[in-house]
Amino acid sequence: MAEAEATVGRLMLYSYWRSSCSHRARIALNLKGVDYEYKAVNLLKGEQSDPEFVKLNPMKFVPALVDGSSVIGDSYAITLYLEDKYPEPPLLPQDLQKKALNHQIASIVASGIQPLHNLTVLRFIDQKVGAGESVLWTQQQIERGFTGWFTDITALY
Repeated sequence: MAEAEATVGRLMLYSYWRSSCSHRARIALNLKGVDYEYKAVNLLKGEQSDPEFVKLNPMKFVPALVDGSSVIGDSYAITLYLEDKYPEPPLLPQDLQKKALNHQIASIVASGIQPLHNLTVLRFIDQKVGAGESVLWTQQQIERGFTGWFTDITALY
């Protein structure tokens, strides 16, 4: 693992290419046009448990964004941080109702959909409920989340 401090004035993103949470952070950084260093953390090799990374993010999740001595270890918090630090171009609409809908959808993804993509959660379900059960259970929950999400968007737009 690299040092925790990013190059002076440059952000460092600890990320895994297959992580949808990491995708969100990279998309926000790129839409904002922010220069950053990319540090790969291979979850399948267990690099999220390396002591240096655990110091950055004790939850052992990616992404983790380092800005000087600050570490933000959640994709939603990262996007809000970037929106505040780099207001242009905006990621969120100015319309209050549309902005609230964006936050609502982000909350649905963060609490109702995303956790079910986590390999740790899938393995735990299979271990406690039965092998292969995680797929059916998570499909049902994820579909429920996306159905609500889609309904909210179509009602507003």
